[in-house]
Amino acid sequence: MKKILAFCLCLSCYTLAHAQPDKQSTALSGNPVFPGWYADPEGTVFGDQYWIYPTFSAPYDQQVFLDAFSSPDLVQWTKHEHILDTSRVKWAKRAMWAPSIIQKGDQYFLFFGANDIQSDQEKGGIGVAVADKPGGPFKDYLGKPLIDKFHNGAQPIDQFVFHDKDGQYYMYYGGWQHCNVGKLKDDFTGFEPFEDGTVFKEVTPEGYVEGPFMFVRNDKYYFMWSEGGWTGPDYSVAYAIADSPMGPFKRIGKILQQDPKIATGAGHHSVIQGKDDQWYIVYHRHPLTETDGNARVTCIDRIYFDKQGHIKPVVITNEGVKSDPVGQ
Repeated sequence: MKKILAFCLCLSCYTLAHAQPDKQSTALSGNPVFPGWYADPEGTVFGDQYWIYPTFSAPYDQQVFLDAFSSPDLVQWTKHEHILDTSRVKWAKRAMWAPSIIQKGDQYFLFFGANDIQSDQEKGGIGVAVADKPGGPFKDYLGKPLIDKFHNGAQPIDQFVFHDKDGQYYMYYGGWQHCNVGKLKDDFTGFEPFEDGTVFKEVTPEGYVEGPFMFVRNDKYYFMWSEGGWTGPDYSVAYAIADSPMGPFKRIGKILQQDPKIATGAGHHSVIQGKDDQWYIVYHRHPLTETDGNARVTCIDRIYFDKQGHIKPVVITNEGVKSDPVGQ
């Protein structure tokens, strides 16, 4: 009897931790925006849908696939299961995480980290997969990693692909407190060297740990990254503003962090622009009820700017954001 009661209590706790409000009646996304343990979310817009591509948050040997989620309005989300998994990437065995996606022509290119390599002697790094639809299925594009070595001390993880206004595609990436940038070839099969012959330039700002992200607003380049330890309450997001995608990136300050009344460890984010000048931060955090480092959920809250264009500290909420249909 005691075992049955304990099981029921655990099941109730799990249900409460994953429960979501009646989104149609509230017209709010709620946080988390969809159930399940998901982290490192990249948000974007393709056509008439918002998309989120997260890490399935679990022990590394269970992180062998990627799911995606789509929504017409940031409130109602549809799950697209196993858009990519290790059965379609022969060199990837575990720790498939932190996807970044970009559309080029009629194809969608999904960049991801795999295997959590600790040295140049191990197999793994940053890969790229391709599909004809944003919901996949994706297949390995190169048959090998795009980056499989440590350059400038940066572990090859946490890639973000940025398309600049001049048409150039840049990749920002790196763990172990080092961030590199490289100029992707037009076909995404490798990198073009910079004018001085180097392939990867280090652009690490003060406080950088991992999770780089870039967006442009009013012709200014907003470079963002995660600080602190990913399993701890000090995980957070800081940013810089520059006039160029190459920086220099001087740290302005922290804009996303825990609220002990709401959640801990808020970090590893992305940014989506809605209609007009409405901006959203998509990020993961740890529910207050959880102590497991992998117990992370994906959330959305608003970003606001002051008159100087600086990002105001983000207020993390349980309510989430209002409905914002794409293109309306």
